[in-house]
Amino acid sequence: MQSGLSEKQGESLVRLARRAIERYLIDREIIDEKTEDERLMEKSGVFVTLYRYPEKLLRGCIGFPYPVYPLWEAVKRAAIAAALEDPRFPPLSLSELPKIVIEVSVLTVPERIDAELEELPSLIEIGKHGLIVKRGVRSGLLLPQVATEYGWDQETFLSETCLKAGLPEDCWKKKGTEIYRFEAEIFEEVRPLGPVKRVS
Repeated sequence: MQSGLSEKQGESLVRLARRAIERYLIDREIIDEKTEDERLMEKSGVFVTLYRYPEKLLRGCIGFPYPVYPLWEAVKRAAIAAALEDPRFPPLSLSELPKIVIEVSVLTVPERIDAELEELPSLIEIGKHGLIVKRGVRSGLLLPQVATEYGWDQETFLSETCLKAGLPEDCWKKKGTEIYRFEAEIFEEVRPLGPVKRVS
């Protein structure tokens, strides 16, 4: 069972994400930094989100829903991908980086929600759970903080996750659609290169 992250561990992951992006933008190399912190070497799902400061407009978000890499390595990979590979945005430039705040979300392993349709929304807690919707070859994920930021209720959150997957918004009501929930520990910079705070 994974243990929770300390403030110091969360800060170190956010700082690592920034160093990884900067190094890659400068010389196209993945930063070769190791850690001796056993918790940060455990495999874990993680997402790195970039926001423009001070408006907090999304600038990139990519990650790994499942624990396929050690957390330390996953943050490096997700950070670089969020900066350069999010298809919704052009690649981040080095000159933009000082205007970006970085957020790292460390995920619990997603668990499938097996429930009757009428019970499903009640098993999702806004602000605590993120969602994954899968149907056929399509899947979509929304982090817990997204529902909070937009003020969604449970049914809207489910519908928006369906849309994220490229599915009809009522797809969560249909037999054969798989719904998963997960939790996240979230750490973000207060301002670019500024203090790191725990969001949840």
